[in-house]
Amino acid sequence: MARPLSRRTVLRSGLILGSAGLLMSSAACTPEPKPEKLTVAGGESGGFYLEFATLLAGLLQREGVAETAEPLVTGGSLENIRRVMSGEATFAVALADTAALPAPGPAAPGPSPAATGATPAAAGATPAGTSLVALGKVYENYVHCIVRADSGIGTFADLAGKVVGVGEAGSGTSLTAPRIIASAVLEPAPQQVNLGLNQGLSALRGGSIDALFWSGGVPTAAIAATASVLGVRLLDLSLHIAALRTEHGDYYDRVLIPAGTYGDAPAIWTVGVANLLLCRSDLPDSLARRTVRLLVERAQDLIPTSSTGVQFLSPETLINTAGVPLHPAAAAAYRSLHG
Repeated sequence: MARPLSRRTVLRSGLILGSAGLLMSSAACTPEPKPEKLTVAGGESGGFYLEFATLLAGLLQREGVAETAEPLVTGGSLENIRRVMSGEATFAVALADTAALPAPGPAAPGPSPAATGATPAAAGATPAGTSLVALGKVYENYVHCIVRADSGIGTFADLAGKVVGVGEAGSGTSLTAPRIIASAVLEPAPQQVNLGLNQGLSALRGGSIDALFWSGGVPTAAIAATASVLGVRLLDLSLHIAALRTEHGDYYDRVLIPAGTYGDAPAIWTVGVANLLLCRSDLPDSLARRTVRLLVERAQDLIPTSSTGVQFLSPETLINTAGVPLHPAAAAAYRSLHG
């Protein structure tokens, strides 16, 4: 008697058949229009956002989705969302809690830059009725709270009255970090200064700040480099997750940064936030479908080599966009992949 198929086998078979169907459908049609240029808004040098954006841009170009594709160095999530909504960028990586904020208001109607092949410099204002949508969750983001190993700071409560870097203005960290600090109700309150990853690590080394917040993948290369010469410790942020979820929504999870990730720093629980690949709702359907196919079929090419904390991309994880709606063509593509 034949053994019944397991759920995993059925899902795997469905994914294979779905991928084949997408490829056959694409091959049967006339060639899809190819934009002249695509851009992926990433983040700061040395951070995960920019690494992922660089990998995705390279793959989009190699696979002929556009004539050229390039990553953009930015301040992070808030800036990325502004850029994609204004048409300065085709895609953006951003934190889910940041993506849930009210989008910039609509302006004068006009064609999508992605549809016309416009470069970022030629991009116009956001057309009325255009919204921010997701193509998928691309990895889990880990909120780091970094202190020097010799600082004497052992718990988050020890940051009362201290000087704390809370991310570059325009970054997702600059939204999440103040929320965490507010949830802790420290007295006296820490002094918050806007410093990005590289400036913040320099200030931490020099002693002008006592702690630095950073949201990114694990490990973040710039932090690992600092840990190798200075010695750092991470603070447990997981105690504040319940308050964050009550106040701001279910965007926050409890995640572990493993021991040895940053030199001798022990394992620590912290706050996790989904990181999404975003676009405008007027992105052409064909471009959304082709990008989703790359996310699923070429996942191994989109995981930064330094990563130990990024889930392998699959339809099951990609569709978990924390309440941010999927682009309709992306949702249809994932349904096809699920069979």
